[in-house]
Amino acid sequence: MKDFRLYAITGEEFHKGKSLVEVMEAAIIGGVDIIQLRDKKSSKKDVLHKALLLKDLTKKYNVPLIINDHIDVAVAVDADGIHLGQDDLPLQMARKIVGKDKIIGISTHEIEEAREAQLQGADYIGVGPIFATKSKEDVVDPVTTKYIEEVKKEISIPFVAIGGIKLHNVDQVLNAGATRICAISEIVGSADITKTCQLFIEKINERVSTR
Repeated sequence: MKDFRLYAITGEEFHKGKSLVEVMEAAIIGGVDIIQLRDKKSSKKDVLHKALLLKDLTKKYNVPLIINDHIDVAVAVDADGIHLGQDDLPLQMARKIVGKDKIIGISTHEIEEAREAQLQGADYIGVGPIFATKSKEDVVDPVTTKYIEEVKKEISIPFVAIGGIKLHNVDQVLNAGATRICAISEIVGSADITKTCQLFIEKINERVSTR
């Protein structure tokens, strides 16, 4: 997979009154270079509809589309990849379904899970939640920036920090060694989505360039 800096996940509960495509297009224009559709409440039919809309959008901008959990939907719309949690289908089984050329990301909350994901062939891992977050109902306790430091020292595949990350605390995440950031409510719930994304990118680029 191509490298990325800013990863955005859909969160329609945070942008009432704005369409999914409108919000995610503004994020892409602002610098988001990977999009994940995460919808744990809608019907399969509705998730498929949203995936088709986002597939058209991401194809227009040449940005990868990742589908959370719904492997069948990912295959149906020819998404670029899937993202799985610790309780989802095992990575190797998922790989048989989506094929060797698709991206597979895995959520991890401790170094043992990160090691296993790398061993099993994950293309990237999510590292978090770094801070407390309201973007997910079944969230585990915050892992803090210490987990970033552990992953930075030991894991060679790309990792993206996630969970409660805002413009006001992203420097803590970057200082711990992260170079890829995922935000949900801070992006999609922003009054100026494009500007918020640009500010995230500026912070990431500034910190990475000094290393």
